[in-house]
Amino acid sequence: MSDRHEHEHHDGHGHRHAHDHPHPHPRPHPHPHSPGGLRHRLAHLLKPHSHETADKLDSALESSARGMRALWVSLAVLGLTALAQAAVVVVSGSVALLGDTVHNTADALTAVPLGIAFVLGRRAATRRFTYGYGRAEDLAGIVIVLTIAASAAFAAWTAVDRLLDPRPVQQIPAVAVAAIVGFAGNEWVARYRIRVGRAIGSAALVADGLHARTDGFTSLAVLLSAGGAALGWQLADPIVGLAITAAITLVLRDAAREVFRRVMDAVDPALVDRAERALREVAGVREVGELRMRWIGHRLRAEVAVVVDGDVTVRQAHAIAVDAEHALLHAVPRLTAALVHADPAPVPGEADPHLALAHHTAP
Repeated sequence: MSDRHEHEHHDGHGHRHAHDHPHPHPRPHPHPHSPGGLRHRLAHLLKPHSHETADKLDSALESSARGMRALWVSLAVLGLTALAQAAVVVVSGSVALLGDTVHNTADALTAVPLGIAFVLGRRAATRRFTYGYGRAEDLAGIVIVLTIAASAAFAAWTAVDRLLDPRPVQQIPAVAVAAIVGFAGNEWVARYRIRVGRAIGSAALVADGLHARTDGFTSLAVLLSAGGAALGWQLADPIVGLAITAAITLVLRDAAREVFRRVMDAVDPALVDRAERALREVAGVREVGELRMRWIGHRLRAEVAVVVDGDVTVRQAHAIAVDAEHALLHAVPRLTAALVHADPAPVPGEADPHLALAHHTAP
């Protein structure tokens, strides 16, 4: 049995070298990095790990399946919540509750683009889409942001219309109960989506969970509307509707920032620090050069150059690169691939071997 380790180097000039090495694998991988204690060692004994392509694919499918399950469960919960609230809107005429219901409905429907993204993310990479289809999650995140913006605009329009044309709210106790139901449904869905989203690394699912959380608090705001209506203050309902619009706008800002960062390949600097520490602990690595990380859907990829002793053989340099990749896969959560290139340590008086590439990035 053999496998092939692909190593890629960014030279600092924007040029990439791909090296694909055949590598027979009777040799075990050493663990030069810290495995995280006794619990980690026991886990290895009970369930030996592997970083083969099939195992990576199984992990990707498992995370996508968890995401899909979170979407459909939350769709069912929010759908029932929105239906219950819509029935109360019909009999009460509350514009605050209408805004909350529309927002809950929009939140439930965001499961559709995310579901499509998770299904696409399961497809294998092709010669055209060489990194696969994980970026579909980022597109789904954009759709979610636009949906939040549309629901905010609708809530604002209905609230302003009711300010200009005040009407009494009917069935006030039913409005209060519907508000409590809305809060309970949204908070449960928010906790579920955020927990699963963080577990699988899906920024879009986390953004959707934050969206649901704010929906829960806006549902509580409807209670204020019901209280004001009970006291005979007709403007309470549209004013609370405007407050709900402001809350939705805050969620819009946070969700847009999260999705924008993911689209722009932003990663938590703490992950970069963690990766560098793991690489420096690998036997044979003298220094860590350029390190790049990016999200593709809810999975991470890394590209790094490491400096090794210039006197080692090609096989020894390759073995160090493999150990470096192995260390990264253990140290960085949700990292599924690392392209590692070994550079020889510079010798005084020796020309930079990458100078031949400089003209490729000349202005």
